[in-house]
Parts: sequence; C-alpha cells; structure tokens
Amino acid sequence: MTEAAAVRFTKMQGAGNDFVVLDLRDGTPPPDPALAARLADRHFGVGCDQLLTIEAPRSPEAVASYGIWNADGSLAGQCGNGARCVAAWLVRDGAAKGDAFVIESPHASHVVQRLDDGRYAVAMGQPQFAPARIPLAGVDQVQPIYAAGLDGIEVFFSALAMPNPHAVIEVNDVDAAPVERWGTQLQAHALFPDSVNVGFAQVVARDRIRLRVFERGVGETLACGSGACAAVVALIRLERVDREVTVSLPGGELQIRWPQDKADVVMAGPATFVFEGEWTQ
Repeated sequence: MTEAAAVRFTKMQGAGNDFVVLDLRDGTPPPDPALAARLADRHFGVGCDQLLTIEAPRSPEAVASYGIWNADGSLAGQCGNGARCVAAWLVRDGAAKGDAFVIESPHASHVVQRLDDGRYAVAMGQPQFAPARIPLAGVDQVQPIYAAGLDGIEVFFSALAMPNPHAVIEVNDVDAAPVERWGTQLQAHALFPDSVNVGFAQVVARDRIRLRVFERGVGETLACGSGACAAVVALIRLERVDREVTVSLPGGELQIRWPQDKADVVMAGPATFVFEGEWTQ
C-alpha cells in the first residue's frame, strides 16, 4: 500500500483507545511504517493510537487475522482493545457469526465471546514471566519485583509479556504518578532492549484498580487492554487483588479475569464504531 492510493478506513475506539481499521482481506499489502505513521497522525492524518489491518486468516479455525501498528509506525505484537474492535468489525461485516469465534493476532489465536450488553470478551493468552521472553536484559531468574534507577531513586516494578513487554508500577495515587517521565525513562532503560509498555496501577479494592499506561510507540493512552491484563496479573501474583478485577482507565472500564496461573487471561470491554472515511493524501 502506498500513499498515492485512496485508503478506505473505519475509525473505532475501545474505552477511548482509538484505531484506524483497514480491510486488507483482498490481498492488498499492509502499509509501510511511514504510511502507518501518517495515517495515525492526529494533525495531518486520520489520527489514532494504533492502526489495525484486517487480513485473511492464517488457519481454517479463524475468521480473520489482524496486524497492529503503533502511532509511530512501529509494529506491535498485541492490542487488547484493538482485538475487541476487530471482533466487532468482523461481526458487523458478517464474516464472524455466532456468539463465539476465533481471530488471529500477530503471535497467537484468540477466542472471542460476544456478550449480551454489546461488549466482547477476548482470551488474551497466558502471561509470560521468563526474562528472555519479555525481554528483560541482564536478568536470569524470574523475580516478583525488579528495580531500576529513575529520577535518581530506585523504582520497583513487575515485568511480564502479554506477549508484548509490560512493566507494572504500583502507586498510591495514579493521578499524581509521573507517568510520562518514568514511562519515558523506563522505555529507554537498558533493562528493556525492545522498550516496554509501562503501567501505573493503584489498588482501590480487591476487585478494582485504577490504571494509566504509557505505551511504547504511542505515549500515554486513554486505555490499554494488554496493559490492563498485565497490571491485574502482576497484582494477583503479589496477592494484592482477586482473580476478577475491574480496571478503571482514563477512557473507560475493562473487566479482567485470570482464573488460575496456567489459564488464559480474559479481557472484556466495549468496542465502538466512530466513523467511516477515505484518506487520499
């Protein structure tokens, strides 16, 4: 796909995390990083946190596969809010039928469940804690808590992959957290050779947290589905919350469930159509 071609798109959002969705099931090649960044630009393009491409399925069990580009044109491995929007798009298109179906992210297959209230639940896979899988450089053994020097002080965080890398910092007041400052520093830290999504989580109750996420390639977003999953998993492992948690993000609420350690993390939340358009620049 080149900039000279007119690009039909759907604008969607899930809990405020917004997307430009492209239908490439006819075999049209995906956008290059420069075009993805242009489309995502909020001043000169359509504007979004991530670009999603709906493509032909890789396996007979799936309805479709999808690709993910961050706002800076870099590729992403997973996007929970995007997965729900892809699911809703496929239902409206007629490609996905029934109350349960399978879609394929860049790294895995995901079972989607349509819920009665118009929301979607997506099985996001099992979290990975091995340092090499995150990746976390210079660390050999899994630890519940890691530390890094930020702003001249030692900051403690959990780290895991969902499957993209996440660091989760528990804070007393998420409103006062230095999200951009610490997020930027941790993303550039030698511990994270592939950068990292940084979550700042405040425990409100055993079944509720507040969360802000500074995403790699994007900055702070109104919501991050995989970040919500990572935060709940990290806090469960620290015995700070129960197995089912409502996550309150600046753009809305998500419900996260991790039934047991060897189970998939299940995320439920809204998926909303905003508008259709054609980008011709």
